[in-house]
Amino acid sequence: MSKILFIQLFFMSILISPTSAQTNPFYAKYNTPHGTPPFDKIKTEHFVPAFEKGIEEHQKEIDLIVENSEPATFQNTIEAMEYSGDLLDKVSNVFFNMLSADSNDEMMELSQGLSPKLSEHGNNINLNEKLFKKVKNVYENRLTSDLNPEQIRLTEKVYQGFESSGANLSDKDKDTYRKLSMKLSKRTLDFGQNNLKETIKYNMLLTDEADLAGLPESVLDAAVAKAKSKDKEGWMFDLSAPSYIGFMKYSTQRNLREKLYMAYNTKNVKGGEFDNQENVQEIVKLRLEIAKLLGYDNFAAYALKHRMAKNANSVYDLLNQLSEAYLPVAKAEVDDIKKFASEMEGKPMDIQPWDWTFYADKLKDARFDLNDELTRPYFELENVKKGVFGLATDLYGLKFVKNNEIPVYHSEVEAFDVVDENNNFVAVLFTDFHPRDGKQSGAWMTSYKGQFMKYGIDSRPHISIVMNFTRPTDSKPALLTFDEVNTFLHEFGHALHGMLAKTTYESLSGTSVYRDFVELPSQIMENWLVEKEYLDKFAFHYQTGEKMPVELVQKIIDASNYNVGYGTLRQLSFGYLDMAWHTLDKAETFDIRQFEQKAMQPVQLLPVVPEASMSTAFGHIFSGGYAAGYYSYKWAEVLDADAFSVFKKNGIFNKETAQSFRENILEKGNTADPMELYIKFKGSEPTVSALLERTGITQ
Repeated sequence: MSKILFIQLFFMSILISPTSAQTNPFYAKYNTPHGTPPFDKIKTEHFVPAFEKGIEEHQKEIDLIVENSEPATFQNTIEAMEYSGDLLDKVSNVFFNMLSADSNDEMMELSQGLSPKLSEHGNNINLNEKLFKKVKNVYENRLTSDLNPEQIRLTEKVYQGFESSGANLSDKDKDTYRKLSMKLSKRTLDFGQNNLKETIKYNMLLTDEADLAGLPESVLDAAVAKAKSKDKEGWMFDLSAPSYIGFMKYSTQRNLREKLYMAYNTKNVKGGEFDNQENVQEIVKLRLEIAKLLGYDNFAAYALKHRMAKNANSVYDLLNQLSEAYLPVAKAEVDDIKKFASEMEGKPMDIQPWDWTFYADKLKDARFDLNDELTRPYFELENVKKGVFGLATDLYGLKFVKNNEIPVYHSEVEAFDVVDENNNFVAVLFTDFHPRDGKQSGAWMTSYKGQFMKYGIDSRPHISIVMNFTRPTDSKPALLTFDEVNTFLHEFGHALHGMLAKTTYESLSGTSVYRDFVELPSQIMENWLVEKEYLDKFAFHYQTGEKMPVELVQKIIDASNYNVGYGTLRQLSFGYLDMAWHTLDKAETFDIRQFEQKAMQPVQLLPVVPEASMSTAFGHIFSGGYAAGYYSYKWAEVLDADAFSVFKKNGIFNKETAQSFRENILEKGNTADPMELYIKFKGSEPTVSALLERTGITQ
């Protein structure tokens, strides 16, 4: 990621806090293995002065570029900008990653106070007329300046970054852009922190054993451990994924399922200090105002210009095409669940959203004799790690060696040296698996340092994957659900994209690709999990060491498309909602619940819960990077199914196919148009055919 684009994404201001240069670990070269951050030495008070100094140094470097009297060239302008801002990068990478993975009230308060000055710093660069004039000069002469393709690509990306940030605006409009962007950065930060605080705030403590009916031992053990961690007696459930999903899947207590569902699905919409309704309205309004200021009809037109989809019509074409294909299947699945639930309960059942997971899992068990409690014993976390890492060994020759000398930011985090088949260093990988207070929900991959080449030296990346998996208990190790293993593979695919990067410039490295291309390397990894040949490599019973029985593996394969229609329509509903917010062409105040119900109505399968709200907790689009881009997950499914068909044809561990995917997709980052890269791998453009065939829609 370029220094300028990085600043656009992470807006902060500086609060003054004294610390000496001698004691601030950000000021010196990291004296750690591979130069990883010295987490054991970094303290909260180090961030503010390091940000302050980082901004100051970065601005001086930019000033030198601007003041250079020589004609603008790629080297003295684009490349010089690329290599500027090292200190700012160092402190930003640590601060914002910890803010997501290991935050606290002090960090969150600091980030709130920090917003305006980093936003101002980013605008000072992006709206600098003299600097843009130099960039534009290099851009206009890029094809006749003897630049190589990667240099041309970087020049285009830098120019587009300036253009998208208002560099072509009048002075008056630039001032307007500054104000809008600063307000937007503050609102998105508020949104994310409200979501985290509301999630942490809620718990449901049960003390009556009758309320535990249906819950398996694994869920109960985790609930006891959670209660103990809060100095409570009983069984505690909260809104973290393992706790919430486990309860909704197994509890026979419909009233308690409804209670937990409502807590989860009314987050940040009930009023009070963490309410996000105003933030949603303002974020949508500010994005629209910025888009119109830059000459676009709506935010989607602005955001999609530099993505594979290109425009909103293409996105809707994809959503509508998939909706048409899967809607009949999804409706049949819902009818199937209703019929099963009615037979199970001995009376007609009107399935509500808090019933779906429960009855769907019971029908899956009845139809395939398969549920999470059957597979959990074979998905012990240590074995799963070996299986996930082993897939990278089989495909790409990578090995993962735990390095206890690398400092970590939390005692649960592990660090690995990643090496190739010749023991050459490839990357550092941090893993962080379990939920805790101060950690955002969900799962993600990030980096503390991207890969780049400088002075002939290949500087290798430091990558991290962060998840919220089932914890170990007093009596059992961490035993994962099938979905958790799937998530591990997904995020590990992102990690491979970062770790195997092989580019000159960090701004083009690894996952710094179009939003609707970035999910291909992650989602393709999920395909292996329903392949017997792969499961046989690591799915061993945590007590007996026996392989997962052939019959159980076959059940997983047979059930792989269970409720695929419902799952697809649910994802499409999020895509439609995202596009509805970001194709608005005029700023209005909406009833958020009514707005989203209308947006998702074409693919709505279950009764609408009037009090529920998706938008107020939809972090992907309101505090993450997926605004007008949530469709990317479905587009990536088209890509990954199409790409995996090559592995299926040649062998799922075929070295030549893996090498082609590595060389044409994983190593290349954003050094070429993603469709060009894909065609080099596959030999043709993708179609939906492989996805429809994989999910059983067509044969």
